[in-house]
Amino acid sequence: QRMATRTRYIVAFTALSVLAALLLPAMPQPVAYHDFADHREMLGVANFLDVASNVAFVLAGVVGIAVVLRPRTEFASNAERWPYAVFFAGVVLTGLGSAYYHLVPDNERLFWDRLPMTIAFMSLIAAQVVDRIDTKTGLALLVPMLLVGAASVLYWRATERAGAGNVMPYAVLQGYSVVILFLMALLQPSRYTRGNDIYWVFAGYVLAKLLETFDRQLLSLGHLVSGHTLKHLAAAFAGLVVCRMLWLRRLQPRSAGAHFSGVVP
Repeated sequence: QRMATRTRYIVAFTALSVLAALLLPAMPQPVAYHDFADHREMLGVANFLDVASNVAFVLAGVVGIAVVLRPRTEFASNAERWPYAVFFAGVVLTGLGSAYYHLVPDNERLFWDRLPMTIAFMSLIAAQVVDRIDTKTGLALLVPMLLVGAASVLYWRATERAGAGNVMPYAVLQGYSVVILFLMALLQPSRYTRGNDIYWVFAGYVLAKLLETFDRQLLSLGHLVSGHTLKHLAAAFAGLVVCRMLWLRRLQPRSAGAHFSGVVP
């Protein structure tokens, strides 16, 4: 009964987020978003630190894929590796897409930054559904959630090209992704140890948003590094937290995971 009640909270928040994405007033992508603080060129690369800092995403993603594929990494079934494998692939693609965007920031290139981010967000949610709520449901949700994430970015790009930009569905999706991960962690324990590590992922995201907000102010402190460059490092750190979680975790005793009726053998 308690499990059903907690699941209803998650479903209700999801429904409210869908309504918000559909009903909130349209908002175009602000042109000023592309004007980052650090324009310094190094080694012939424009906006060098904002570009180069994306190496952290690529490294975190590659390490994560290796951890997921490691036979000793604890998964109750091999099928459960898929959401995490897709997550880390999304992290790698985020690094590549973000580097491409920061070379010449504009809306068209921003699409290739945001699309892989939705892959990472959506697959991590599916992974947490697998770990915390129901295995079969989480695995079944993976592809639909990836399609919803991609649709939010495709819709944004289409509206921008039509001269009536609306980034709101993507913005709601990003906020939903972070809050729903926190909500699932708060309401439902994982079948695995290290489940609370997901709070550090949440913290890494919040830190990344703060660093992004204070992009120029941080660069003005000694003119060493901008907030946006540090944002990339903080977000990549969140990916490494997931790596460490998978490396160290173990399946909880059967009594802790008794509510999981959908385990795939």
